[in-house]
Amino acid sequence: PCVCHVAVISPQDPVLRIGSGLTASCRLSPELGLHASSLYWTLNGVRLPSSAYGVVSSDILSVELRGLNGSQQKSGDNLMCHGADGRILAGSCLHVGMPPEKPVNLTCWSHNAKDLSCRWSVGGQGETHIPTKYTLKYKLRWHGRENECENYSSEKKGHACRILAKIALFTPYEIWVEATNQLGSAASDISSLDVLDVVTTDPPADVRLSRVGSLDDQLMVRWASPPELKDFLFQAKYQIRYRMEDGADWKAVDNIGNLTSCRLAGLRPGTVYFVQVRCNPVGIFGSRKPGIWSDWSHPAAASTPSGGKGSCDPKAGEQNSTLRRELKQFFGWVRKHASGCSSMSIKLYDQWRVWLQKTHKTRNQVGKQHTLFFFLFSSSSSVGNALRKHPITLSIYAELNF
Repeated sequence: PCVCHVAVISPQDPVLRIGSGLTASCRLSPELGLHASSLYWTLNGVRLPSSAYGVVSSDILSVELRGLNGSQQKSGDNLMCHGADGRILAGSCLHVGMPPEKPVNLTCWSHNAKDLSCRWSVGGQGETHIPTKYTLKYKLRWHGRENECENYSSEKKGHACRILAKIALFTPYEIWVEATNQLGSAASDISSLDVLDVVTTDPPADVRLSRVGSLDDQLMVRWASPPELKDFLFQAKYQIRYRMEDGADWKAVDNIGNLTSCRLAGLRPGTVYFVQVRCNPVGIFGSRKPGIWSDWSHPAAASTPSGGKGSCDPKAGEQNSTLRRELKQFFGWVRKHASGCSSMSIKLYDQWRVWLQKTHKTRNQVGKQHTLFFFLFSSSSSVGNALRKHPITLSIYAELNF
């Protein structure tokens, strides 16, 4: 509140709705020996026009304010009564705002099933212009008393609070937010949730990126599962994203499942790559909810080997140019029809790369092709089935396997 010494403004520190009006008066102390007509008013340091004044008596000067805007500062707008010499005689703080609207977008999550945090947004236009208190309340659905969260924070995404009290598992909670100020109150919809349905964990630890032998277009990613959930029955999902050192766009690998390693193929030789991993603890103790992704891990980095610089027989390279072109077509087809960390595509791809690095080796293609035909038409393997549909690749496959 504003401190008053030789005069009094009434009403003192009123709370008003935006758009409303106010008539205030400044009453002088008799010992001042001043006349009300010599006074003037300011609002937030700006002098108000004399046309808004009214001399009520020799010791009372009024001012009429209309269509008030929301307060410009949290402490309120300063309405001051001044003497002719500019001295402040009295003051009042006007709190102009709106009652809160219903809070929205209430979202909650549990970090390693040890706590419960919630975030929400203010409703409507958001700004009430006057101090407004937000309270996160919660209780067990079928029993238990109403509780209030105590650890609040404000962030760009809205308001948040973290419940640190002992969390009950296997029992649904009811959670809601109440907003209150001097002009009114409002409550959010009640959200019902089971903690095990909203568990998230720390990013995967010990993320490592390494080369795959001398293969110049592959890197192996390995990581550790979340140790905080080792006592929980769940099926983790992982997601990888990677980018080149000089690139801004990330590429994602989604279909990893519960593996803790994955080989990235088709990379650019002699290039530094950054890789990150995140975890989604799905189905904790049988939960059927989709789970919540963790943050991304710290990036791991490694470079692919530079392209091979060994010597080769020009004639052999000339003879194999057609085969190389067919190989490229073949593995383009394999990679198109097998995604992610497919063991089939990785195995064939590895064999292709090894063959390319050994092109100087003499091959007996005719004998190998005969062996290959016998293998294909007597095998029920998925590779055999795939290759039988694409006869152009028969001799290529022979080069890789025989």
